[in-house]
Amino acid sequence: MTFEILSALILFAFVSSITPGPNNLMLMASGANYGVKRTLPHMLGVASGFTLMVVLVGLGIMQLFDMFPITYHILKMVSVSYLLYLAYKIATSSTASKDKSANAKPMTFLQAVMFQWVNPKAWTMALTAISVYAPSKSAMAVLMVAGVFGAVNLPCISGWTVLGQKIQSLLTNNKRLRIFNYTMAGLLVTSMYPVFL
Repeated sequence: MTFEILSALILFAFVSSITPGPNNLMLMASGANYGVKRTLPHMLGVASGFTLMVVLVGLGIMQLFDMFPITYHILKMVSVSYLLYLAYKIATSSTASKDKSANAKPMTFLQAVMFQWVNPKAWTMALTAISVYAPSKSAMAVLMVAGVFGAVNLPCISGWTVLGQKIQSLLTNNKRLRIFNYTMAGLLVTSMYPVFL
């Protein structure tokens, strides 16, 4: 991989990781509702799950969709259903009171890893990265692309979680927290537009 291609890959990884999407919106909401420390497993799950996804896409998982086209439609329906469920959970979470925050739980590491497989933006990023930066699909090229995303993704998504925690001081009453959570849920639903294109 030449320096020019590597530079372009790093830029693509940065732009696609830092821009709003389901992962970043959920991490921001989690940071606001639970803080960075409790959201850490969620962040690590996103970074690890997406890196693994890039590797598996590069090694040929997309061939399953070619062999069995119905699986693509099933994935699409599951993705939309799960994102709507998560939007509902965000909209109805309210942790301004100390009692509720003790019982409320952010997404776990494993849930975040598994979420990548129903995240439309993650699929778009992985498919684009492999087709543009590892068209040969050699193991070395695929691992290089996955490694770059692994290095770039975590700092980008961490910024969204920190931003959420910084907003926490503005969300000290249930009304403002409810408005924030409804807004995040609405943005999460809006982020599904690529699924319908």
